[in-house]
Amino acid sequence: MSNIRRQSIISSLIIYFGFAVGLLNTYFFTKQGIFENSEFGLYNAFIAIATLMMAVSNMAMPSYIYKFFPYYKDHLEPKKNDQLSIAMVVALIGFLLVLVAGLIFKGIVVKKYVTNAPGIVTHYHWIFVLGFGLLVYTILEAYAWQLHKSVFTNFLREVMWRLFTTALITMFSFGIIRNFDDFIRVFSFSYPFIALILLLYLFFSGKLHFTGIISKVTRRFSGSIFKLCLFVYSGSLIFTVSLVFDSLVITSKLKDGLAWLAVYSVAQNLAAMIQVPQRGIVAASIAHLSRAWKEKQMDRIQQIYQRSSINQLIFACSILALMVLSFYDVVNSFGLKAEYQQAFYVVILLGAAKVVDMGTGVNSQIIATSTYWRFEMISGVVLLLVMLPLSYWFTIEMGIRGTALAQLISISIYNLIRILFLWKKFRLFPFNRHTLSVIALAGGCFAVCFFSFQQLHGWAGIFIRSAAFMAIYATAVVLFRFSPDVDAVIKAIKGRLGFGKS
Repeated sequence: MSNIRRQSIISSLIIYFGFAVGLLNTYFFTKQGIFENSEFGLYNAFIAIATLMMAVSNMAMPSYIYKFFPYYKDHLEPKKNDQLSIAMVVALIGFLLVLVAGLIFKGIVVKKYVTNAPGIVTHYHWIFVLGFGLLVYTILEAYAWQLHKSVFTNFLREVMWRLFTTALITMFSFGIIRNFDDFIRVFSFSYPFIALILLLYLFFSGKLHFTGIISKVTRRFSGSIFKLCLFVYSGSLIFTVSLVFDSLVITSKLKDGLAWLAVYSVAQNLAAMIQVPQRGIVAASIAHLSRAWKEKQMDRIQQIYQRSSINQLIFACSILALMVLSFYDVVNSFGLKAEYQQAFYVVILLGAAKVVDMGTGVNSQIIATSTYWRFEMISGVVLLLVMLPLSYWFTIEMGIRGTALAQLISISIYNLIRILFLWKKFRLFPFNRHTLSVIALAGGCFAVCFFSFQQLHGWAGIFIRSAAFMAIYATAVVLFRFSPDVDAVIKAIKGRLGFGKS
């Protein structure tokens, strides 16, 4: 676990720094006098649609890399490893099909969005540039994770990509970029930019090898590879649709859809901060899970599963509590537009969905790297069948709060199915005796800080409530030893500071 822990911590720190940059970007997008709400909404719509394009066109190539990389590595020389070559060619063919379909069905898109989200129609073709860059980066990232380069890839995706946006915002503010039309066009090259950096990094580090010769590993596992890609593709596509459907339904069904999407996106961005440790843990654990399944190390898988659950739950509960404690004061103190206060209950609902997803551990990655990867599609279908109608109906009836509520219900059912599946098939279970204690502790600390300092507002209220919560919560987590990884980190810090052996 030490290697996973180290990479997870470093990745989490990088991702949190990236989110700090992202919050700065969100601040400028939502501050009075720079961007319109509809422009911020279009920015987020671009990302949502590009993500959907990537999911449709990747043809399950990331999962193919996750599952079969150990076999290629063990039986082939690096220069004869054709896995990355196959993944890139198949994904590019997939994107070509998406591009053709996008041109053929452009009329339908125009009819759907021209009333509530005309910006999508105006800049329609530029979305494909963004989607293409995200696709290439995702394939290279999956390969780099197997090379234990997750720290660098997280830096590119979470920090460098957001700094690209920061630079554009700066140029827009000073008039170097004259209008928002030019802004969004240049922004469409943000993912191609980081994809190029990763490509050059792998090339100059001697890790990038392309070959046109089909290897013995590919020939031997071709049947299994095809079946994996077919089922996982369906499941991952369904899951991605579920991730972006909320944004799509808001823009298409609510009046002034892009403006409402801007408010919803603020809540999304805040809730996404809760999931930061998950990104680091997933990136660091994929290769270890693949190897553990190959070598039938069930104890190792259970250890990763349970520790990922309690570690993520500790972080998720604390971050959600901090957000809810000071939400209104943050909006007012930073001078954001008053309409963004409407995101409060959306933050609570989306944040709760993230807590559920993180508290159930790396169940998705365990299933995806196991021999039961077909369950990816089955659970994904269930998710889609629940989420799509709920999101549609709840959004129409309750607006963006309904959209968020649909997310919470759907994600809870989705993870419950996965927990039951892993228990029934492998006797793997994410929770331990500390799970409920962590939730109760977070709730208790929240109540104490909320009622003790509810008369304090502004910067003083933000600082005192946050500091008090973290002092009580962190102290209790360490004293009660909820996670062995927390103990290990504390010991390592003491060792570095000279207070004991690391």
